[in-house]
Amino acid sequence: MKSKFHKIFILSAGIIAFASCKPKLTLPTASKGRMDPSRYVAVGNSITSGFADGALYYNGQLVSYPNLLAGQFRLIGGVNFNQPLMPSSSVGVGSTGNAPFILGNSTDCLGVTSLGPIPAAASGDLSALATNIFASQGPFNNMGVPGAKAITVLAPGYGNPANGTGFYNPFFARMASASTASILSDALLINPTFFTLFIGNNDVLVYAMNGGAADSITPPTGMAGVGFDGSINAIVNALTANGAKGVIGNIPDITALPFFTTIPWNGLTLRQGQADTLNSVWQDFSTGKPLYNFHADSNAFLIADPTVPFLGQRQIKKGEFILLNTPLDSIKCYKMGTLKPIPNLHVLDSAEIAKVKTAIIAYNNIIKSVALAKGLALVDVNAFMNKTNKGIVYNGIAMNTKFVTGGAFSLDGIHLNPIGNAMLANEFIKSINATFGSTIPQVDATKYRGAVFP
Repeated sequence: MKSKFHKIFILSAGIIAFASCKPKLTLPTASKGRMDPSRYVAVGNSITSGFADGALYYNGQLVSYPNLLAGQFRLIGGVNFNQPLMPSSSVGVGSTGNAPFILGNSTDCLGVTSLGPIPAAASGDLSALATNIFASQGPFNNMGVPGAKAITVLAPGYGNPANGTGFYNPFFARMASASTASILSDALLINPTFFTLFIGNNDVLVYAMNGGAADSITPPTGMAGVGFDGSINAIVNALTANGAKGVIGNIPDITALPFFTTIPWNGLTLRQGQADTLNSVWQDFSTGKPLYNFHADSNAFLIADPTVPFLGQRQIKKGEFILLNTPLDSIKCYKMGTLKPIPNLHVLDSAEIAKVKTAIIAYNNIIKSVALAKGLALVDVNAFMNKTNKGIVYNGIAMNTKFVTGGAFSLDGIHLNPIGNAMLANEFIKSINATFGSTIPQVDATKYRGAVFP
């Protein structure tokens, strides 16, 4: 039985402490273990850069997962972490020149007003991509470049506008040290002592986001700049050449992202009369039987499929995806998905899904092999995203991958929001601590927001 001297106090930080004559328990002192955070560089793509809500903008960059990591590294001897920040006054800019999304009301073609993602401005800040900032602000510790692939990290001149539209990356052009620089060569400018590498999503994601109708999946094998394994090995060899230690993240199952899962395959709701009309329109005139099975209530949308003889279309199957960039007004008012199929560009079918999943498995096997061979910490981002998809609870906050309401993803359905970035940073910290014997405190993810509602 406790004496009267044992009293329970609830501290402001939410920690329960016992006041007694016994020595107080103290939390472990933050330590770096066998890693040196003094010159930390992050190599990656849009996720690393802080891209969110469909654009690169100042406030999104401030909560990039590498910047959150760098904040924790300062507790163990880390110093400045320099990011190629967009101007704080800029609205930001996306890959198509668009402004970032915000939540707001919009009216559809039926005159129905609802809350959803809308552009923050008529267009993005293209001027921010027109001026190179390296001389005034570089070199940079955050070498996350939106659109980068494993095969392009090593490409010299990847930021050279003289290559022409489509043959250079404007996000890298604004931060590159020279017209001949590569992402990797610029990452090496600070002679890193520690690095994070999270690259490879775009090697399969760009193909998937275009419904398999544009771009191609990077082959798992091939020389550096051509194949995934050759590229990853070359990147890691260069980053570790001077003794730097690091951590590498694997590739999540991208088909679980809200961009692919938000629009239901059977989201076509019909009344019986509408179903009868469609069945009469779509019938085999040689037999008089309907080609498709439309009925009252929920139905599968009609999609383009060039493999179907004569018609080149069919109803979508469960497990296939209608992409978030599908123009919904075309479905609501202009008969897309009923009298004319949803184009390939907006659909990921079962054959394409199989290609995507096969590539991700191969990529992750390569990443694991490289991590083991080089003594790198390995972050199982795939497992983390799978858990998030099923639903996780962090300090009483429930999160999942549902679009807008799930709490982890930004309004583009691809990139994490601030609290999601904080959770990802913690996955990196866990792996770093386990591999290098460090005791880096985790980020308090409750300090960061999810979706901002008007």
